Amino acid sequence: MPQAIQITQYGGPEAMQLVEREVGAPGPGEIRIRHHAIGLNFIDVYQRTGLYKNPLPLTLGMEGAGVVEAVGEGVTHLQAGDRAAYASNPPGSYCDVRVMPAKCVCKLPDEIDFETGAAMMLKGLTVQYLLKKTLPAEGLQPGDHVLWHAAAGGVGLIACQWAKALGLQLIATAGSDAKCQLALEHGATHAINYRSENFVERVKDITGGKGVKVVYDSVGKDTFDGSLDVLRPFGLLASFGNASGPVPPFAPGILGTKGSLYITRGTLFTHIATREATQAMADDLFAVVKSGAVKIRIDQRYPLAEVAQAHVALEARNTTGCTILTL
Repeated sequence: MPQAIQITQYGGPEAMQLVEREVGAPGPGEIRIRHHAIGLNFIDVYQRTGLYKNPLPLTLGMEGAGVVEAVGEGVTHLQAGDRAAYASNPPGSYCDVRVMPAKCVCKLPDEIDFETGAAMMLKGLTVQYLLKKTLPAEGLQPGDHVLWHAAAGGVGLIACQWAKALGLQLIATAGSDAKCQLALEHGATHAINYRSENFVERVKDITGGKGVKVVYDSVGKDTFDGSLDVLRPFGLLASFGNASGPVPPFAPGILGTKGSLYITRGTLFTHIATREATQAMADDLFAVVKSGAVKIRIDQRYPLAEVAQAHVALEARNTTGCTILTL
């Protein structure tokens, strides 16, 4: 009997339960996929706790890779037997087999193994839309400084490498000297341990007092004020997560007094709303991974049944690189 990790109420890691369930045939526009590996992301925590609400009971998980078992009517870009990977709504990847919309599922190139595919889709596509589409008013040119918070995590290490490939000078922040070193080894130009250094002062030093054109911030509440303070005039704060909690309400007037700043709150799922957009972004990601310019680092592996332990480690910020669930 197929198995899945579900929650029936919002809560801590203990809210996740392993259940058995029937999985039927795919309907129009759907596929059935058997996972070989599943990706873990901070959005899974937000959905488990109810910060991002979904109908209950809920099977968590936004990312996976495996083999297509069947396709529904109207699906032409995939067929049974294809290797595939995805980052997709609705949630549901914490399972061995599922039926899901085909729109955001892409063929996985033969050069990329299932574990890498499961680890890289949501994180890699997130970096793609941030570095390629979420840009300051003056654009980004080779040599420009950007600031990236939580740079030693799965998204951050991809960003360090991709930014270097684009010629950008990425200033990384992380919570330990070891994590800072990891970011540097993956292409960051500078790294700041925010637990022992004032990142606002350090960024000003690094940039000769000018500040950066853009800050990519998945931390939220704890870094928001400082992120605004390191932006140069007309700079952009690109918020894409809330690891420390949601940003509290603020008066938009502060954006004017700090230099006519811009702020945006992006989400991947706006960018992959169509089949064509998903494939174009995935092709860009696949190309940079196949070229070797971006390597996907998997530092933690947990059996699906031990997913609660994976969530504990992720929330405690005890992880680096990517975490996957194995079957």
